Amino acid sequence: MLSLPQAPFLAVGLIEALAAASGMAAATVLSGASIPILSQSFLVWQLLLSAIFLRRQYRFNQILGCFLVTAGVVITVASGSGANASLNGAGIFWSLLMIISFLLQAADTVLKEVIFLDAKKQLKGGSVDLFVVNSFGSAYQAVFMCLLLPFLSKLWGVPFHLLPTYLRNGAGCFLNIGSLSAGCDGAPVLPLLFVLVNMAYNISLLHLLKISSAVVSSLASTFSVPLSIYAFTLPLPYIAASSLPGGFVTGAAVLVAGLVLYCLTPPQTPSNR
Repeated sequence: MLSLPQAPFLAVGLIEALAAASGMAAATVLSGASIPILSQSFLVWQLLLSAIFLRRQYRFNQILGCFLVTAGVVITVASGSGANASLNGAGIFWSLLMIISFLLQAADTVLKEVIFLDAKKQLKGGSVDLFVVNSFGSAYQAVFMCLLLPFLSKLWGVPFHLLPTYLRNGAGCFLNIGSLSAGCDGAPVLPLLFVLVNMAYNISLLHLLKISSAVVSSLASTFSVPLSIYAFTLPLPYIAASSLPGGFVTGAAVLVAGLVLYCLTPPQTPSNR
C-alpha cells in the first residue's frame, strides 16, 4: 500500500490546504449563520464532479433527495438566524470565496474516492488502508499550509514577523500554561477532546466514502447540522442553552425525507473506472 503513487496524495494535500485557506479567509467576514447555508453548495459540487470524473449517473429520486436534504438544512439554519441579512451584509465576493472553498472540499472527497477505486485495481481486489490515505493527505496538507503561512498571517491580521509569538501564545493557551488565561477555559482537556472527536468523525466519513461514495458520505455528514443545532439547546458546560429555531422541525423533516428518498434506490456503480 505504501508503494502507491504519491501524486494523488500530493493533490489531496494541496486541495485541502487551498480549501482551508479560502474557507478561513471567507469565515473571517461571513457570519456563523450564513456558512451552513453556503455549505450546501458542497453537495451540488459533489454531484457534478462525480458525474464528470467518475462518470456516475444519478436517478431522479437521488437528485430530488439531495435537493430536499439541501432545502432541509437551509430551512433549519435560516428559520431563526437572520442568515439572509448577514449574507447581504458580507458582500458577494466573500460568499463566492466560501462557495469556492466548498468546491475544493468536494473535489477532495471525489479525488479520495478515485484513490480508493484505483487502489482496488492496483492491489487486485484489495483495498488501501484508511489511515494511509488520511496520513498521507494530512502530511501533504501540513506542508502546503506551512507554505501558505505568509498569506494566512495577513488574513489573521498578524504581521508575519510576529507570527512565532502568535503561535507560541496559541500553544500556551492550548496547554493552559503561561500568562494567557482569558478565553482558555477548559484547556487542555476541551481542545484535546475536540481533536479526538474530530479525528473519529473524519475517519468515519472516510470509511463511509470508501465503502459507498463521496455523495453518500456528504449526505450523512449533512445530517449532523440539525443534530448540532439541537445539541446547542442542551445545558452544556461553558455555553448557555439556546432555543430551537422556529423551522427546526420542518427543516429536519425535509432533510430526513431527502435522505430516505435518496436511499430508496441503490446508487449505480461507475460505468468505466
